Amino acid sequence: MLLVAALLFAVPAAAPLSAQGVQQTKGSFEDKFRQLDEVLPTPNTYRNASGAPGHEYWQQKVDYTIQAELDEAKRRLTARATIRYTNNSPDSLPWLWMQLDQNIFRNDSMAELTDAFGGPGRRGPKVTLGSGSEPTRLSMEELRRQQAMADNQYGYDINAVRTLAGADLPHTIVGTLMRIDLPAPLASGETTEFTIEWAFNIVEEDAVSARSGYEHFPDDPRKGGNDIYLMAQWFPRMVAYSDYEGWHNKEFLGRGEFTLEFGDYQVEMTVPDDHIVASTGVLQNAETVLTAAQRQRLEAAKNADAPMFIVTPQEAAAAEAGNPRGKKTWQFNAANVRDFAWASSRKFMWDAQGHKQPGAEHETVLAMSFWPKEGGDLWRKYSTAAVVHTMKVYSRFSFDYPYPTAQSVNGPVGGMEYPMITFNGPRTNLNKDGSRTYSEAEKVFLVGVVIHEIGHIYFPMTVNSDERQWTWMDEGINSFLDSVAGYEWDPDMPWTRSLPRDMISYMVSNDQQPIMTHSDSVTNLGANAYGKPSAAYHLLRDTIIGRERFDFALKEYARRWKFKRPTPSDFFRTIEEASGTDLDWFWRGWFYTTDHVDISLDSIYRLKMDTKDPDIDLPRRRAERAAEPEVIGNRLNREQRLPIWVLENPGVTDFYDDNDQFTVVPKDRKSYTDFLDGLTRWERAAFDRAVKEDANYYVLNFSNKGGLVMPIILGLTFADGKTEKMMIPAEIWRRNAKEVAKLLVFPKGKELVQVVVDPDWETADADIENNHYPRRIIPSRVEAFKDEASKSRVSRDLMGEAAGAEKQKDRK
Repeated sequence: MLLVAALLFAVPAAAPLSAQGVQQTKGSFEDKFRQLDEVLPTPNTYRNASGAPGHEYWQQKVDYTIQAELDEAKRRLTARATIRYTNNSPDSLPWLWMQLDQNIFRNDSMAELTDAFGGPGRRGPKVTLGSGSEPTRLSMEELRRQQAMADNQYGYDINAVRTLAGADLPHTIVGTLMRIDLPAPLASGETTEFTIEWAFNIVEEDAVSARSGYEHFPDDPRKGGNDIYLMAQWFPRMVAYSDYEGWHNKEFLGRGEFTLEFGDYQVEMTVPDDHIVASTGVLQNAETVLTAAQRQRLEAAKNADAPMFIVTPQEAAAAEAGNPRGKKTWQFNAANVRDFAWASSRKFMWDAQGHKQPGAEHETVLAMSFWPKEGGDLWRKYSTAAVVHTMKVYSRFSFDYPYPTAQSVNGPVGGMEYPMITFNGPRTNLNKDGSRTYSEAEKVFLVGVVIHEIGHIYFPMTVNSDERQWTWMDEGINSFLDSVAGYEWDPDMPWTRSLPRDMISYMVSNDQQPIMTHSDSVTNLGANAYGKPSAAYHLLRDTIIGRERFDFALKEYARRWKFKRPTPSDFFRTIEEASGTDLDWFWRGWFYTTDHVDISLDSIYRLKMDTKDPDIDLPRRRAERAAEPEVIGNRLNREQRLPIWVLENPGVTDFYDDNDQFTVVPKDRKSYTDFLDGLTRWERAAFDRAVKEDANYYVLNFSNKGGLVMPIILGLTFADGKTEKMMIPAEIWRRNAKEVAKLLVFPKGKELVQVVVDPDWETADADIENNHYPRRIIPSRVEAFKDEASKSRVSRDLMGEAAGAEKQKDRK
C-alpha cells in the first residue's frame, strides 16, 4: 500500500478538508497556464521564437535634409525638405505614405470629429453633464480650446511634392496621412529621393492642448511680450513600413503616439537672432550663433563636475527685454534617429554638464537644460542633475546612452520626448515680493518628469516600439525604470503610480481594460499603459523572477532591439528566454484580461498524526472531546442544580458509565499490531519516524476571488514569536484556478499562530483583510463633519442678499 494511505490525521468531523475549495462545475475549467503561442504571431525569419530579430530582419531607412524658418510675428513655420527613402524590405513599393500630424488640429480632422462630448481633458473633465435642474458645465480650458480652433486655421499647407528633377509627384491627403504615388515601383534595395515644401500656423499649446506649440508671456518687459516655441511633429515624416504590418497607416488621433523609421538628419532653423535654439542633434555652427564666451563655456562644460551656465541668467534677461536685429540660422546634424524636435526662444537660460561613459560610442554626453526665468532655482538645481542621474541608472538596465546630447527644455508641454531632447513643464511660483519659490509637488514633478522623458530616449527612441498601437511597450518599461531611478534619487520623495499596490483601485474598477487594448481606445491611459505594466515589472523583478534574472532579461531585450522595432511577442519571448521562466500565465492574466489579484486565506486546519496506537490516540481524542464547549442545556441544568438520574439511582449504571467510546479494548490493540505487521520495511520506517517526530501539520485553504493567478506569499508567525516568509509559486493554481489547499509541515514545538497572505503588499492584492488568518479587527478612522448650508437659490435669502448689496452700494 502507499504510505499516504496509511497516514491518518485527526481532523474535526464537522469541518472536512476542502482540497478543491469551491468546486469547479462541469465545463467551468479554465487553464490559466495554457501557452501564449496560440495568441502570439508565428515566429519567422524576421522574428524568431526566442524573441530576437531573425536572420532576415530588416527595416527601412529615411534621411532628411530640412531648411525651416520661424516667423515669430505670424507664429508660422515655413520649410522645405529633401527626403531620401531606402527600401530595405523584400517588397516592391508602388507608393509611399507620410504622416501629417499637424492636420489633427484641423476642424474636420478625425480626432476633432470623433471627440466625444463629456470626454476627459488635459486638466481633468472638460465637461460635466447636467441633469434635471443642474446645468451642464464646460471648463474654461474647453471654452478656450473651442475659440482657438474657431479663430485659427491649423494644419499643413502642402505647397509642393516633387522629384529632384522638379516634376510634380501625385499625392493624396487622407486626414493625418498622405500617399505619394511614385513614377515607378521602388524595388527592394533601391532608394528614391523627393522634395516637399510646407507651412503651418503654430498652435498655442495652452489653448489647444498639444504635444508642441508656442507659449506666450505677455508680462515680459519686451513690448508685445515673448514666446517659447517647442517644435515637434513639425515636418511631414515617413510612415513606418514593417514586416508585420506593411504600412502603419493608422490615423493620428492624439493619444497613440508615433511609429517612425531611423535615419540621418541635416536641419537648418532660421529664427530671430536673439533666440537660443535647443535641438535634436549636434550644433554645427556654434561660431556663428554663439558668442566667444558662450563657446568657451560650452567646451568647459564637457569636463565640469556640476552644471555650468552656457547662457547666463543675465544674458537671458537682456535678450528677454530686447528686440532682434535680424535672423540667425542654426545648423544641427543627427545620426541614426527616428525623429527630430527643437525649441526656440529669447527667454532661455542654458546650462550643461558632461556625463562620462568610458568605452561607449559617445564617451562624453552633454547633459543640458534650457529654461526661462519662470523656471528659477527649481530648474537650476534639479533639471540637468536629473538628466545625468537618469543616464546612469538607465544604462545599467539597457545600454550606454546612445547619443552625444541629452536635453531638458522648459515650456508649455508638461512632458514629451524626442531623440536627444525632452520638453518638461514644471515651474516656480512668483511671490508678491518678486521672489520665486516652489512646492514639494513641483519638485517631485520636475525630477520625475525629467527622469521619465530622458528615459524615453532609451525606450522608444532607441528601442523603437510602436507607440501608435502599444503605448504600454515604452510607457510601461519607462515608468518602471523611472520609479527605480526615482527611488535611487531619493526614496523619501512621494513618488506615485508605479508599484503594484498603486494599481489596486484601477484593477478593481469598472473602467479597467486589458493592457493590450489599442492606445486610442483606452479609457484611463495613465493607469493602463503606464502604471499597470510598471507594476507588472516590479512584481516580476522583486517577487516572481528575482532581480538578477529579471535585470539580465530586460537588458538582453534592450540589447537585442536597440535601433530596431520590437513587438509585444518579441518582448514576452525575450523575457522568458533570458530569465529561464515560463511566464505565459503572467502575460495572459496581467496583459490580456481585466482580472485582479485577490487571494483569500479562508481556513487553516491544524492536524496531528494518529499513531494508530490505541493507548496513545484514544486518550488524546478523549482530551480533545473534553476541551469542546459544554452542551449549553447541560450547563444551564447544572446551574439550576437540577437532579441527574444516574447519580441519584446507582442501580441503573453499567460498564458504559465507567468507560466511554475512547476506552481501549483488546481488539484495538490487535488492530494496531495487525496494521504494523502489514507494513513493508520502508513503510514501517517512514511511519515510525513520522510518529516519533510528531510534527505539526497545517492545511491552508485558499480561494482566488480576483481571478488573476499569482504566487501565494505567506508571512508566518509562530507561538515563540519568530516569523518566516515563504512563497508558493503561481503554478499551484494550474489544476484549479478557483481554490486550492496547501499542506505545510513544521517540527514538533513549532506552532503557527498567524498567517498573512502577501504581508508586504507585493502583488496588488485588492482585499488585504481576507489575507489574515485569524481575521484581524480592521483599522479605520472616524471624522466628524458639519452640514454645509444649501447652495440652492430657492433656499437662499435672495431678498436679504439683495438688500445687503443695496446698502453696500449706498455706502460707496
